[in-house]
Amino acid sequence: MLKIQEIREIIKLVDQSTIEEFVYEHSDSKIKLKKKGAITGKQVATPQVVVEELRQPAVEAAQPVAAVQQAPKAVENQGVEKEEATSQDESLHKITSPMVGTFYASSSPDADPYARVGDKVNKDSVVCIVEAMKLFNEIEAEVNGEIVEVLVENGQLVEYGQPLFLVKAQ
Repeated sequence: MLKIQEIREIIKLVDQSTIEEFVYEHSDSKIKLKKKGAITGKQVATPQVVVEELRQPAVEAAQPVAAVQQAPKAVENQGVEKEEATSQDESLHKITSPMVGTFYASSSPDADPYARVGDKVNKDSVVCIVEAMKLFNEIEAEVNGEIVEVLVENGQLVEYGQPLFLVKAQ
């Protein structure tokens, strides 16, 4: 997924160009920029951004776009099945991000991840790092149990309160 700075730069470039529509797709993310509107004599266009995460609800920036292209049914169904499986088991504890930052599964790129699916964790076990403003914050499991699912990918930007792991508490 692109970083916010990169998205802003793309918006500026599209706004300054003669391009009417720009679409960027990468793995399970999609960004669509579309110019709309004109003033007589001089054309002024406002880019509209729609970011679709197949694992999360759509996030919109600028002005909302009425028609959003639908993802292919096969990919769409996979996301729905995954959401249903995780929402059915309410007994799972969610380890959430205490801040906005970048998720790192390990202390360095060549090190093993702190926690994988199937790993047993204690309350004080470090499961990941969230980097914010050049500070690396260790995130602890908060409960004793077993990691059932890792919900984010290494290097992904995370929001405050965003679930990172599902843990079957013991």
